[in-house]
Amino acid sequence: MDQQRDWQQVAGWLRKAHRAVAFTGAGISTESGIPDFRSPGGVWSKSQPVMYQDFLASTDARREYWRQKCRAHGDFAAAEPNAGHLALARWQRRGLLRGVITQNIDGLHEAAGSSHVLELHGTTLEIACLECDWRGEAGPLVEAFLASDVVPDCPRCGGLLKHATVSFGQALPPEVLEEAARWSRECDLFLAIGSSLVVEPAASLPRTARSAGARLVILNRDPTGQDDSADLVLHDSIGRVLEGIDRLLGPQQGP
Repeated sequence: MDQQRDWQQVAGWLRKAHRAVAFTGAGISTESGIPDFRSPGGVWSKSQPVMYQDFLASTDARREYWRQKCRAHGDFAAAEPNAGHLALARWQRRGLLRGVITQNIDGLHEAAGSSHVLELHGTTLEIACLECDWRGEAGPLVEAFLASDVVPDCPRCGGLLKHATVSFGQALPPEVLEEAARWSRECDLFLAIGSSLVVEPAASLPRTARSAGARLVILNRDPTGQDDSADLVLHDSIGRVLEGIDRLLGPQQGP
């Protein structure tokens, strides 16, 4: 079967790679019950996202931001890693992957056991102060907001609190983006998984890897704008494909 041949090809490339990197987008988490933001059931189909500058400037915008984030919190809090997350974590433990670069904010790679994860857009499971370095778990503050409809202030300095995610109009953390670009330049196999590859600057990472000489594999349900530049393209269920490749890799050798 062509499918088995393609899976075997990826397994072979993984075995030979010295610096393989996985790059993931929303598509890997839809199988955990988290809708893509752009999908008909996603957050953006129900309300307009709050721009970062509006969040800073307006009390009403901050309250609307917290309402939106708190409505979505249950889906994120209840989600569990799926077969795709677990396969990538196993490959990292086996030394087949340097790590995971993700556009996702759900923390499922870490929950699956991946230890080297670069979160380009942060995590929705934590709250961060914009004026000091305080961070805390999202759950208690979400519950407090839902009970009171009052936007919480930083317990340390009284500053503005928001989820530790990158909002529209807010810059990506430069140190995380720089590290992701370095991984991309240094890798010899780049696996782009579950991403439409249109959101910049993250979408530039596969091109960076390809131009530096890495093989590029794209696994996504739908076609992407970078399919033509890939060494192999797979349009299929992400969990099913990664599980299939994992089986072909066989058991870990040695102690």
